[in-house]
Amino acid sequence: MPKNRLQETVFTIMMVLVMVYAMICYNIALETGGMKNFVFKAALGEFPIMIVAGFILDTFITGPLAKKCTFKIVTPGKDRPIAIILAISVFSIWFMCPMMSFIATILFNGGFSSQIFATFCELVVRNFPMAFFWQLFVAGPLVRFIFGKIFREN
Repeated sequence: MPKNRLQETVFTIMMVLVMVYAMICYNIALETGGMKNFVFKAALGEFPIMIVAGFILDTFITGPLAKKCTFKIVTPGKDRPIAIILAISVFSIWFMCPMMSFIATILFNGGFSSQIFATFCELVVRNFPMAFFWQLFVAGPLVRFIFGKIFREN
């Protein structure tokens, strides 16, 4: 886990890259009738704006909120580290999914139309399960593994 501001920034960038790309691919696949090879390239079109949005939201809103909520229910040194990791991950998903879905609604799914609320609700409902399982079972472990290799403690 990150120990200083530089490590926190690197960790956030890594996590945002992995989560955002996967979620864009997932949404394009749903919109086009399933996963196909072209989805990986098509996702690159939305990637830059969503990375910036994800980084800003995670750095200034979601990250601090997730930690604040986590440390109300777990205690470092008393509770197992995995409990802290899982709590931060779950709270991050809980806050980030609606915010990123709202941005996607505005930018890629009709914008400020009469159906904005319905479209937003649909995106949150379909994105939340993917974000939850992808974060807990793929992105989180993968990013923590790579991050651990980069910032090895001697």
